Amino acid sequence: MIGLGLDLCAVARIEAAILANDGFLLRYYTAEERAYLEARGKMAAQSAAAMFAAKEAFLKALGVGLSGGVAMAEIGVWHDPQGCPGYRLTGRALESMAGKGVREAHLSLSHDAGVAAAVCVLE
Repeated sequence: MIGLGLDLCAVARIEAAILANDGFLLRYYTAEERAYLEARGKMAAQSAAAMFAAKEAFLKALGVGLSGGVAMAEIGVWHDPQGCPGYRLTGRALESMAGKGVREAHLSLSHDAGVAAAVCVLE
């Protein structure tokens, strides 16, 4: 294992950011993620919070943090046909991962009682 990251995110905080700032989704989410969130309807804020937590968990596992030069929109979260989450990385996120010798980035998401959680394991 190369890295482990865990993050929690309040759903209400992300919902407020989406409502208050037109550019929030554009700044932090990929086009694919925004389309997924649009299709989620009432569950969009919950899903957006889980994705945000996944991005922060990835940065923690990579050991670079929020100021490490990796844009949040370069850390994409997608779901396979069965609903299992995974990462789709681009730009500096992909370069940083390769630079540390990471072959796989594993992701687990959960949400309950207004909080979303994400765990990232890099190997």
